[in-house]
Amino acid sequence: MNKGTQRIVSASASHVGLVRSVNEDNYLERPDIGLWAVADGMGGHSRGDLASQTVCRVLSEIPPPASGLELLNAVRDGLHAAHAELLDHAAALGGEETIGTTVVVLMVYQDHFACVWAGDSRCYLMRDGALTRVTHDHSVVQGMIDSGALAESEAEGHPLSNVVTQALGARGDLEPASVHGPLAPGDMLLLCSDGLSRMVPDADIADTLGRYGLGSVDHLIDQALSAGGRDNVTVVVVTTGGADPARSRRGDDFDSDDTAIHWRDNGHG
Repeated sequence: MNKGTQRIVSASASHVGLVRSVNEDNYLERPDIGLWAVADGMGGHSRGDLASQTVCRVLSEIPPPASGLELLNAVRDGLHAAHAELLDHAAALGGEETIGTTVVVLMVYQDHFACVWAGDSRCYLMRDGALTRVTHDHSVVQGMIDSGALAESEAEGHPLSNVVTQALGARGDLEPASVHGPLAPGDMLLLCSDGLSRMVPDADIADTLGRYGLGSVDHLIDQALSAGGRDNVTVVVVTTGGADPARSRRGDDFDSDDTAIHWRDNGHG
């Protein structure tokens, strides 16, 4: 665990769901360096499981960082490296199919967190009983909501609801988004694939996290399955305890003018 960081405990679970025959989700837990990820291989595309495995493998090779900013930059570099690897693999197979995956990555260093993502896998923050969505989906439907062309209540079941606008391995430039902010004792962070977020309402997610804490992973998957289990579902929950204030240094977090902004100033709070 990185020096002076909050005490971190995490739990995770993944399920193939009730419809698909292959689980194309993957996840990574590296509490020793404060790094967690969920990747969702793009359903309907060739080798989605390979795509999600690739990004988790690349992130698993990141060495222990000397600072939060070093970790953030290593993650961003890793995502671009995985993106290039997937494009090369698709080209070697003829280039006609996309080998793609969404990804959401959580980093914790000392008393701060950062999140980097591409696609519609999500990160939520549970603080003082209130659930906030930290990430903002890279999807056609989210773009329609943002522009006012679609109401949030109309998003469920929309024919374009599964179309993402950013993904590793997809053609075009990869432009991951990133946010960062402070951590408080008792904060809980949830990473999930859309097999959870499209099946279980945010209010139910909040209630489950509040009731069960780390034990929420199994309960949330059960709720997704009870709602139909139409997709693979993966859940990672990370909880924070108290930091050692004598060892935590304010200046050694994720601050970077060109790679991260405070999530409260990015329309997510």
